Amino acid sequence: MHAPGESSVSAADEGAQELVGALLTASRLFVAIATRSVASVDATLTVAQFRMLVVLETHGPSSLVRLAERLGVNSSNALRMVERLSAAGMLEKAASPSSRREVRLKLTARGRRIVRQVTEARRAEIGRIVAAMPAERRADLVLALRAFTDAGEEPPAQLPGWP
Repeated sequence: MHAPGESSVSAADEGAQELVGALLTASRLFVAIATRSVASVDATLTVAQFRMLVVLETHGPSSLVRLAERLGVNSSNALRMVERLSAAGMLEKAASPSSRREVRLKLTARGRRIVRQVTEARRAEIGRIVAAMPAERRADLVLALRAFTDAGEEPPAQLPGWP
């Protein structure tokens, strides 16, 4: 029996915690890669704004409310990003064909080009890291990452050119 405040950690929990720690470390690397790749293409663009562009590229035109839901932010934060991206010529606002009160948001040609360029920069940097990995570990990583992204409901990358 454990005293109050003590925890009982099973071997399965320890394995899960080890995996969480490894993923947290990897996520720092991915954030650094994302930050560098976004800055290499457009120094005024934030990673959060880039994510908005990627969601629009992936899911197509969207209402503000639906876009905010997909990003996991509130509508007022999404609106501020939309205004900045619209002013920068990366997305455009148009009346919805089904409701005049609803605004549809979609990428401009410039927005699509930025998504493609940032994605290419990310792919190149990740490619350099993968090339430095032991070849025999790559297949294991592919399987593990697919299971992880499936559990997180992230759609798979459609190579080439998918963000």
